[in-house]
Amino acid sequence: MPQDDARDAETLIARMGAAARAAAAALAHADAERKYAALIGAAHAIVESEAAILDANAEDLTYAEQKGLSPAMIDRLRLDPARIRDIADGLRTVAEQPDPVGRVLAEWDRPNGLHIQRVATPIGVLGVIYESRPNVTADAGALALKSGNAVILRGGTDSIHSSGAILDCMKRGLRQAGLPEDAIQMVPVRDRAAVAAMLRAQGLIDVIIPRGGKGLVGLVQAEARVPVFAHLEGICHVYADRDADLDKARRVVLNAKTRRTGVCGAAETLLIDRGFYERHGEVLIRDLLDAGVEVRAEGELAAIPGTTQARPEDFGQEFLDMIIAAKLVDGVDGAIAHISQHSSGHTESILTENDATAARFMQRIDSAILLRNASTQFADGGEFGMGAEIGIATGKLHARGPVGAEQLTSFKYLVTGDGTIRP
Repeated sequence: MPQDDARDAETLIARMGAAARAAAAALAHADAERKYAALIGAAHAIVESEAAILDANAEDLTYAEQKGLSPAMIDRLRLDPARIRDIADGLRTVAEQPDPVGRVLAEWDRPNGLHIQRVATPIGVLGVIYESRPNVTADAGALALKSGNAVILRGGTDSIHSSGAILDCMKRGLRQAGLPEDAIQMVPVRDRAAVAAMLRAQGLIDVIIPRGGKGLVGLVQAEARVPVFAHLEGICHVYADRDADLDKARRVVLNAKTRRTGVCGAAETLLIDRGFYERHGEVLIRDLLDAGVEVRAEGELAAIPGTTQARPEDFGQEFLDMIIAAKLVDGVDGAIAHISQHSSGHTESILTENDATAARFMQRIDSAILLRNASTQFADGGEFGMGAEIGIATGKLHARGPVGAEQLTSFKYLVTGDGTIRP
């Protein structure tokens, strides 16, 4: 990286970080009504600005197509009136949720007379680095605001115009509510030097949240000097157990793979119990093939006409495309062993009517989200009732699973005595 570019990026992030810290100090004491008003105002602005957002998105789509992005990546970037309404609805849902700041998480009395409370507090300044999906601009801004945090956004280069148009709406809501506009900022340049500067911004940014592919998350984890909420790739599995209901299994498998292939909750591997296969044959594979999915199969499944012979690296691969790896396993323990070896710890689903089998699957697999008889595409903060999410945290410290407003708080202890001294 040229030294001038690095210095310019560090100066930019230092200026944004200082403004964010001042905004965070104001937000930490903002009442719930003003935060509510800012989010509702932003939702109104999103709806009113639909034409401008679509025009900005058209610029981004042209840029992405010229770069030769895959159809799945372009789908992640694309906005339409329905998706814009969803963004506004997500802001309203976050607005309606209880304010997470100031919650008494626990309280107790000690024999020495001290009364102790653990109370939720904002983290401070969040740094969110994400790729392609412009809706993250609204999601991250809304959740940061609700939880009393300021946020510095570094969106994907492909979505810079769309994200900028959405950011304008978020700032309109802040102004109307009398809250500092610097509470939600976006890095205004495509230069990757800004990412490196964010990762080194100790004292300015309190936590980095990466939302993107393996390359981005790996870079962040390797180079960040600021704490990180890890969001690894979504290598999600669906396991069809021998006791699965056939109709349910067919619906869930197709939805998990094909509803939107470019999201982190898309299924990337299908595991089929030999007992299910002996009973129902190739029906799940045939459904996928008929839907236009490339099925990379192993063993007996590779003999099904239309499939492709799987390579070892296809298992544990995040395709984000109309591709799925498939293999037979010996019962739930075979599925557990495979998932434990290849999963990224994001989301797994079991299809079964057997309660004991489902319980074993849920107990033995340590991914952030486990589902029964439901599509992996439900791995989404909005679907969990959070209104939105900044990402799916696959680590085990502080936040795990969908990261909503509640997960973006820390806590402090409030201790009350009555002239109490320690002997």
